[in-house]
Amino acid sequence: MEEGQQQHIRQIKNSRLMEEDGEEESPRSALSSFQAREEEIERKKMEVKEKVFAQLCRVEEEAKHLAMIRGELEAMVDPTRNEAAALRKKIDAVNRALKPLGQSCLRKEKEYKEALEAFNEKNKEKSQLVAKLMELVSESERLRMRKLEELNKSIDFFR
Repeated sequence: MEEGQQQHIRQIKNSRLMEEDGEEESPRSALSSFQAREEEIERKKMEVKEKVFAQLCRVEEEAKHLAMIRGELEAMVDPTRNEAAALRKKIDAVNRALKPLGQSCLRKEKEYKEALEAFNEKNKEKSQLVAKLMELVSESERLRMRKLEELNKSIDFFR
């Protein structure tokens, strides 16, 4: 919760800076927007991770508690013994289902990081290519202007 408040404060500060620098170039605002989205994704990812961890801890505590109850139930021979055995089986099944989910979460987090890194690399490459293209277009325009000036001089020469 405190991290969410800090995130909110950072967003307010960033918005104030954006208002003060209203005439900043769009790449800076795009970068700020991208960073804000990245921070939001990171915050949400941490929240999900904390929820999964809390749920796993709670399930483990419940499993321990149920094991203790199981021991007490076995000590008392009573009619609910079969129900307890059925509940134990269900709890064990849930525990088995939780393990792959935790592993899947970690695997997807790794895939996300790899995809983000690939995205950043391609974006950087694109920026470099755009800069190179702009340079080539400028050079081409300059050469064309020079040729036009030469043609204009040669036309003036023949007059």
